[in-house]
Amino acid sequence: MRAAVLSEFGAPLTVREMPDPRACGGEVVVEVLAAGVAPYAEEVFSGRRNYPLEPPVVPGIGGVGRVVRIGPDATRLRVGELVWCDCTVRSRDEALTPDIMLQGWSSRGEGGARLARHLHDGSFAQLMRVPTENVYRLPARAEHDPARWSSLAVYTIPYGGLLAGGLAAGETLLVSGATGNLGSAAVAVALAMGAGRVVTPGRNRAALDVLTERFGARVCPVELTGDEDADRIAMTAAAEGPIDMAIDLLPPAAPSSVTRAAAMTVREYGRVVLMGGVGMLGGAELALPYPWIMRNSVTVRGQWMYPRSANVGMIRLIASGALDLDRDRVSTFPLDAVNDAIAYAAAHGGPFDRTVLTPPAA
Repeated sequence: MRAAVLSEFGAPLTVREMPDPRACGGEVVVEVLAAGVAPYAEEVFSGRRNYPLEPPVVPGIGGVGRVVRIGPDATRLRVGELVWCDCTVRSRDEALTPDIMLQGWSSRGEGGARLARHLHDGSFAQLMRVPTENVYRLPARAEHDPARWSSLAVYTIPYGGLLAGGLAAGETLLVSGATGNLGSAAVAVALAMGAGRVVTPGRNRAALDVLTERFGARVCPVELTGDEDADRIAMTAAAEGPIDMAIDLLPPAAPSSVTRAAAMTVREYGRVVLMGGVGMLGGAELALPYPWIMRNSVTVRGQWMYPRSANVGMIRLIASGALDLDRDRVSTFPLDAVNDAIAYAAAHGGPFDRTVLTPPAA
């Protein structure tokens, strides 16, 4: 097969021939039709994000593909089926706290690193070896536009956070980082789940306008000033009522004060879910007042990625039409143009921009 390989951090990816992967017990080989390129991929491949990725490696965070080989313990999958391949891989020998890694992308702790050395390569290739439990059937309509459906990699992340926070229909949500790629996806998913109102703070006025144009009056934009107290007051006022939950999806470069201002808008018994990268590159730690959390019975929860069931839920939301992908701006690149795709994604990382690799048939 042909695959895009990161040989070392800071070097361009090279497309070259590699041995075809083989499925062992508990694994499936998939022909990759479409693989999303994250807007921050260049930061990962340059080493600036300091991800625990071990070159040489075929990167890539999941994708849409067609099953070509199945291990002996798969009972329902069939060769030729169109599937979504989830990159979030968990160890099978610890039910309570399994080790986790993102195939072809990142890992957590030494156990996650061991997993990553076994399932080392991601989706920037013609073929990909995936754990059987990470493969999900897609509806027939996905056949017509696999590239658009590859945005599952984006939407399922905030969906996991909204599930963790217990977002209920009719509630008011605040999305910290709403003008970014993941944050705008959170807005769309929350509304698809039935949120009554979504407060969308951000500095980018044009991006805020994109959200209000797409979703109308259920979106309440707030243009941030950088003054923590003033911004908190403005966000609270924009909701025109209690804010039930806040989710933070800000990138590593964002200051913790922005996260704190958003978190402290929630009502008594409110929930805060932290999913972004604040603090990963240094800077001030997030400091939330103990008395405020305690006296207001606020729940603060971290969430990395999502449970397996979130993949099924997200596919159903899209298939039902509750979450509409048709207005996403999808730009596709062939595998040989992988470095062009990485540069393009970095320059087009706004709301609902999707950059996708489409490898040739194996």
